[in-house]
Amino acid sequence: MEELRRDRRNLVQNILITLLALSAAVLFTQTQLYNLNLTTGEAPSAPVQSAAPAEELAAPVRTAVTGDYGRCGGMALTTADPAFADPLGRRLLEALGSARDYVPCARADFLRALRGPSLYYDFLEPLPLPVLAALLGGGEEISQDLSARRLLIVPQDGGSALYLWDGGEGCFRASTAVSADSLEQVIGRYELGDASFAMDGNGLERDLDPCSLLPAQPPSLAAYTLGDPLAGGTDWLLSALGFNPRSRTRHTESNGTELIMDGDRTLRIRPDNSVHYQSGDEPSLRVKAAGETPTAREAALGAGSLLSGLLSPVSGEARPWLQSLRRSGEVTVLRFGYQLQGVPVRFQDGGFAAEVTLTGSAVTALTLRFRQYAAAEGESSLLLPLPQALAVAAADPGKELSIGYVERGGECRAYWLSD
Repeated sequence: MEELRRDRRNLVQNILITLLALSAAVLFTQTQLYNLNLTTGEAPSAPVQSAAPAEELAAPVRTAVTGDYGRCGGMALTTADPAFADPLGRRLLEALGSARDYVPCARADFLRALRGPSLYYDFLEPLPLPVLAALLGGGEEISQDLSARRLLIVPQDGGSALYLWDGGEGCFRASTAVSADSLEQVIGRYELGDASFAMDGNGLERDLDPCSLLPAQPPSLAAYTLGDPLAGGTDWLLSALGFNPRSRTRHTESNGTELIMDGDRTLRIRPDNSVHYQSGDEPSLRVKAAGETPTAREAALGAGSLLSGLLSPVSGEARPWLQSLRRSGEVTVLRFGYQLQGVPVRFQDGGFAAEVTLTGSAVTALTLRFRQYAAAEGESSLLLPLPQALAVAAADPGKELSIGYVERGGECRAYWLSD
């Protein structure tokens, strides 16, 4: 009889677990979308055509500090946050500046090193090392022609080693001048135990990308409303891009797009607040460069400065951040997203906030998606508890589980995302 009672109890528990997973799946698929105060005042001035400080290029970064008794993880930081800059950013910049003789290594080597005492950094997208150094406030070029998304500093023979991983097949290791003692001092400043990687677990998290950084408790993140960033008019934008706001070659097309022409330069402002600029034979916008073609660092800083002058004055609490930089000959294409307090924003169409095309140092094309985010008073984003998110994400093994903002129905809220 006792055995029969126990079997019935186990059956009921299994049914409840199954129902919970199914209800979580419905909620998750309804809300998790991966693959998915108007600030007018004075009109913004024309963008500065010069290298910008690192704050204008600030990017989201996920960090983890690992000691002998656990990990401390940061889910919502930017490279400009004081909590990141010292000591984590300072140590990484020191490691990048002193690293020598990078040698290829395997992904398994990176993950093995991640299990021990270490400082871990994830910039969400692979970027060239000179750009990463600029994000950290470095004033000098990094000579290595490598890109990285995830970086790891670990003790090694009284010194330290720096691991680079682009998230794909590119993984490298180099010795650095950062001392093992200084790493221990940094690790000792943090209270460990509030985060883990998927590879640490023995349950459903083992089906995720091993570097999924999971907080013990989901963070409390604000919800945002979407305003109309161009409601106050677009004359300031025309002036900033070198167009005459009173131009006679300014008219509205049948689809609602406003077309402005100045010689062979064109500017299109669409009803959805997306803007496309195309230069003529003599571009008027340029980034500062020592040579005819800017370095990766010069291109990133110049484009960041340009977008800071165009997007930030009307974007509310969001700021642009560099997602990718591609080069082919003298052409450089940079794509930017929006981030809110260190958490990236995803668009339902998978698009980007801005794309800057440089031919040499000239801005020959520019695409902008204007947005305005304001914190919804008294509202926060309701994230699924981690066990429920894991239960749903486990249905698609190998994906990385993370937290991001997604626009939906005139608002922007944080969700668990699997990609």
